Amino acid sequence: MPEYDSRTALVVVDMQNDFADPAGSLAVSGGETIVPRVNQAVREATDAGSFVVATQDWHPESTPHFEKDGGIWPVHCVGGTWGAELHPTLDLPADAARVRKGQNGEDGYSGFTMRDPESGEETPTELEGLLRDRHIERVVVCGLATDYCVKATALDAARLAFETALLADAVAAVDLQPDDGERALAEMRDAGIAVG
Repeated sequence: MPEYDSRTALVVVDMQNDFADPAGSLAVSGGETIVPRVNQAVREATDAGSFVVATQDWHPESTPHFEKDGGIWPVHCVGGTWGAELHPTLDLPADAARVRKGQNGEDGYSGFTMRDPESGEETPTELEGLLRDRHIERVVVCGLATDYCVKATALDAARLAFETALLADAVAAVDLQPDDGERALAEMRDAGIAVG
């Protein structure tokens, strides 16, 4: 159980309708069931004076990230649509920051970096700057999905030398291949991330 304080940030990854709602175009099995646990973490973090950030995929209508345009994913989280909105039962504080990724067609897995799907070039989002400006030392990660955006965000946080923890009961996996989620948890543990 992480301890929250003013040097800790809670990063809520991609709790959006297309992932968390069963009617979403890329619905994650169990995505909706983790919302109460995510909300509990948000309350604990807010009560302790921690910084809360929500990331969102925010794609254009066409991008090489999408299967119809040569990628691997169905169309999801198109900016300004219902699918891109945060799940309606997610209870964020009014001052929570939002980091939108993939707005220019990038692969937006990590909350910290985006990758051009054609050139492979990585560019940072504003997340690291938001955390550094607040002198954040520790990052706690939860949200969707364990084996993609959660894993990428947590690994980047650790790579950037933030003490990183994952709330294992506040994530759910896509599991394109059986046990992808379990392998993602193991990879995060191997990278020194506290998984609990």
